Amino acid sequence: MTSSFKGAARRLTDTDLPRIGAIIGVGEDVLHAVMDVEAPKSGFDAQGRPRILFEPHIFYRELGPGPKRDRAVREGLAYRNWKSGAYGSEGGQYDKLARAIEIDCAAALRSCSWGRGQIMGFNHKMVGFDSVDAMVSAFMASEAAQIEAIVRFAAANKLDGTLRAVDRMTRSMPNDWRSFAKGYNGGGYEKNGYHTKLSERFNWWRNIPDTPWTFEPLPAAPVAPSKPEPTLTEEHPTTGEPGFFARFLSALFRRLKGAA
Repeated sequence: MTSSFKGAARRLTDTDLPRIGAIIGVGEDVLHAVMDVEAPKSGFDAQGRPRILFEPHIFYRELGPGPKRDRAVREGLAYRNWKSGAYGSEGGQYDKLARAIEIDCAAALRSCSWGRGQIMGFNHKMVGFDSVDAMVSAFMASEAAQIEAIVRFAAANKLDGTLRAVDRMTRSMPNDWRSFAKGYNGGGYEKNGYHTKLSERFNWWRNIPDTPWTFEPLPAAPVAPSKPEPTLTEEHPTTGEPGFFARFLSALFRRLKGAA
């Protein structure tokens, strides 16, 4: 991971969403809805870095008691409880992160939400990464990695079933995102209308044709043909020399003939 937070920044391809959705058995409209509510523009900012939101109340928790936390509080980078409207501009998030990294790098990375699904850094193991550095590096590389983290988070928190239920609903049925919204966004989801935003974006995407995609299992590895073993009497298949038993009989015959 580089300090610039700039990687390959590969954007989604046409087949990424249906491929990733297949991991938990949902269509691309479900993933589009989550992406649109969490990070509607893209997974990267204008400089090609993963979109982030630095969470001061998480930084407070991740630092724990001590001089590092005291310094973060003095510098306005940490406070005990979440505060509405205290995040600042999107463009200022990396500046905050850089200042937080000077205090404690790992805690700073864990205290940001990252990428298209805004996955918190402290959830890195939940979405399949051994360290927060590994997660951030993967998110720097591609949006596909960011979206895969959404479905892995859903599966780890048993939210994949609720997404499949929503995905199966017909257009005449109201799609209820409350269970997913609570598990993904937290208990305050209703106050911010998170579930209704998800529903609106899901309904919008249902009017857009899906990308044709068919699951294709990987081909089986080829099996190398076995080489035939020479028999005792046959010729060796590669050298053309007589087999062991043929040579033995020939030598025995010569010895008996000489003795006679």
